Amino acid sequence: MLKTNDTLQAIANKVEKGERLSREDGIALFRSHDLLEIGKMANMVRERKHGKKTYFIVNRHINHTNICVNRCRLCAFGRDADSPGAYVLSLEEIEQKIAACADQNISEIHIVGGLNPDLKLDYYVEMLRMVRRRLPHAIIQSLTAVEVEYLARMHGMTYREVLSTLRDAGLDSLPGGGAEIFAPRVRQIICPKKIDGETWLAIHEAAHELGMRTNATMLYGHVETIEERVDHLLRLRQLQDRTGGFLTFIPLAFHPKNTALCSMGCTTSTTGHDDLKTLAIARLLLDNFDHIKAFWIMIGPKLAQVSLSFGVDDLDGTVVEEKIAHDAGAETEQYMAREELVYMIKSAGYYPVQRDTLYNVIKEGF
Repeated sequence: MLKTNDTLQAIANKVEKGERLSREDGIALFRSHDLLEIGKMANMVRERKHGKKTYFIVNRHINHTNICVNRCRLCAFGRDADSPGAYVLSLEEIEQKIAACADQNISEIHIVGGLNPDLKLDYYVEMLRMVRRRLPHAIIQSLTAVEVEYLARMHGMTYREVLSTLRDAGLDSLPGGGAEIFAPRVRQIICPKKIDGETWLAIHEAAHELGMRTNATMLYGHVETIEERVDHLLRLRQLQDRTGGFLTFIPLAFHPKNTALCSMGCTTSTTGHDDLKTLAIARLLLDNFDHIKAFWIMIGPKLAQVSLSFGVDDLDGTVVEEKIAHDAGAETEQYMAREELVYMIKSAGYYPVQRDTLYNVIKEGF
């Protein structure tokens, strides 16, 4: 049997030749403690794809409601309708938030929230039409697969019918939320009422068939095993082989504070070592994904900056307002100015590129 260093060398040889890594390779990488060697391999792939270019976006997040029937154990954001702090934004309130950023050259509007039984499909249709009127040139990347499935079930529609209706109202792209970990064992513990992994994949495949590009995520650092992480990544890779519809992959570090999982004993946050390793291994396993994103909201700006040397080529964007991670204990700011993103990228020795959701270049040469 190969020693650990020999195993990494064998994997490095495959990476250098551009060969696809196996499930066993992914497990070996997660079991290794040689973070710098893993990072070196991931950086090789990153520079092969993008050189020193690092992408960011001027965007605006809105969480329109925290009322949610699922009440997942992983989530500190969701509330029952009669709970303290429960809210739902009216269309007028959402329009005010949109109007407030109308002169900021926003490229993307990102709207996600809970499964609120009082919000029917017409609410979302009117919301999307309003955003399109207010920001005709922005790309609307909103509503997770979980929300799409809930609307389909509520109205007796197919996923494709819901997606087509939303697309006609202005929706351009789906974010990657709700994927968590696809393994049924894990979902039974962390989100037993949420759609299963097969449904999440089916909805994204339906979106791809309609010409929508979407994002993919993985929530890590709770009760999953490294084998379940690898299997999750490989399921995404398999769908990308079929459709080519994913834009980027975003690993999301679990924040336990105020969640039911915290009360069950899952109290520790991910380490920087695990964050960097997960980002790097994602870059190595997801050979058919163009982009790997470090969401600075989740892991902090400083570690996100370091991750640029560990396979990451995207830092997300300005964000402006984010409630889901912060309700679970995220301590980052909720806004980062474009100038700060540019400085963070340049000071790490990389080349900042302002993009839109589809990675069309808006500005470079800062």
